[in-house]
Amino acid sequence: MSAATWRVAGRTLPGPKMLALWMLVTVPAPLVFFEWTHRWEEDPGVSAAVWWIVGAVPVLAAMVAARWTGAAAPRRGASAPVAAVVAAALVSAVFVAATMAVYRWVIPLTGVAPWRGLVIACVPLVICGAVVGHLLARGRPRRSHPSRRHGLVTGGITVVVGALLAQLTVRLGAEGSTVRYGEWEYGAVGPYASSASESVHLTLPAAGRYAIYAVGFAPADPDCEVTGAGATARRAQPVPIPPGGYGGDAASYAWVATVDVPSAGAYSLSCRMSDPETSYTVGEVPEIRGAVGALIHWPLTVIWLLGAAPGLATIAATVRRRAGRRPARDATIEV
Repeated sequence: MSAATWRVAGRTLPGPKMLALWMLVTVPAPLVFFEWTHRWEEDPGVSAAVWWIVGAVPVLAAMVAARWTGAAAPRRGASAPVAAVVAAALVSAVFVAATMAVYRWVIPLTGVAPWRGLVIACVPLVICGAVVGHLLARGRPRRSHPSRRHGLVTGGITVVVGALLAQLTVRLGAEGSTVRYGEWEYGAVGPYASSASESVHLTLPAAGRYAIYAVGFAPADPDCEVTGAGATARRAQPVPIPPGGYGGDAASYAWVATVDVPSAGAYSLSCRMSDPETSYTVGEVPEIRGAVGALIHWPLTVIWLLGAAPGLATIAATVRRRAGRRPARDATIEV
């Protein structure tokens, strides 16, 4: 492969804006759309989520083919569209494989994913999208680079939207990837319990970690502690991104905190609640598949930074491109 071809390939690779758009359409969008269009006790299935990839693939292929055609030297004959289709197919394969990996290991939603059908459906869509993108790029005049202000504004918006959607995606992904949650209830405080007091006696069957669930619209940052069985007071540790949607028609639950006990025995759970209608219950820790089960315990700042990464990359690329063009323009003026 010649050096010119390598340069064209480098300019064809999707930038941070295209990467952010792909991530938005294929991961947060299916989860948010399902949340808006289904009942709260229903969980999204992976088969419904991955078909969003089918709708995004032709758009990605068209954009990549257009970038390839715009960056390459004008060609005649069949070699130009073939090269654009090959470039679009390679980039689309990488993006589709990355999204499939997300739904396989990071957010493994319930159900069986139709991976084979997904691949078969994507092949003709990639070809059609690449051909359309190639033809559109050939028919339009070459445009100058976008202004620095445009890149900075786009990057700033992407930073804010990405940070907000990252937290929402982790929460909805954890809810959809939950295999089992605490069906056994060891005690509750508040009006949900038989006595609307701020403390309750628990009989825990074994040492280990237990979940504290918020009932209904109870705050997600409870001030609770467990005492008893000859141990010092154990303060509950909040879950930074609490998954919810557990329960049934009678009540909804959200996993908001965890508490560790050293042994089986009788304990007392006390919670300081400013709202008399607040209730919390103690049960088994939910079983969540995939890496999202660990992501809900990461600090919110880290999750926000992960979501803001494409926007920050867009800003950095805009500043770097602007700085690269300035020396060349200054050199031209000196000559």
